[in-house]
Amino acid sequence: MRSLGAVKTQWSAMENYKKSKIVEKPSPLPFTNLPSDIIEMKVKDGSKIRNLMGYAIGKMESDSVRQILFTGSGKAISKTITCVEIMKRRLTGLHQITKVLFRQTEEIWEPIVPEAGLDALTVKRNIPAICILLSKDALDSQEPGYQAPGSFGAFWIETLKAESQGQIKRKQSGGRGAGRTGKHPRSVGGRGESYKKP
Repeated sequence: MRSLGAVKTQWSAMENYKKSKIVEKPSPLPFTNLPSDIIEMKVKDGSKIRNLMGYAIGKMESDSVRQILFTGSGKAISKTITCVEIMKRRLTGLHQITKVLFRQTEEIWEPIVPEAGLDALTVKRNIPAICILLSKDALDSQEPGYQAPGSFGAFWIETLKAESQGQIKRKQSGGRGAGRTGKHPRSVGGRGESYKKP
């Protein structure tokens, strides 16, 4: 474990640098037997969902396109999932396989003052990423991450039913708990004194 002094020294040393660029290392897709002409939607943090979905839905509504792949990493993961859920609501009956992985990026840090005799630094990071394959045709149901058409919606319907039944039971049992039944000490007159109801 590094000492506080070492951390402070390292942080003060980084003040002499600025991040010049980020390079994302190419990594193979976690799927096999994908068609060579598959449409890959690379979702970025700054991507507009309206633009992505306009293009993706237009392609998937064509009979010639049977599969589409959404990929995103880091902050773009939630936007990637949003795009997939919109697609599944727009085009029902899609099979899905989801894969979670890590992608390596390299940050290049350049010295702010080149004459200071400092060398450029390369910082390697592993960032989480997600790949979601949607298909009009049936996929391997034994593949980890597989979701059949409509299965996720059925899960949420059951979850909402269970939650609403739990709320009904709480209302029938008296609402917010037993705080006013006399079983717990109560403060008297705001002076910190407490008593128990006999």
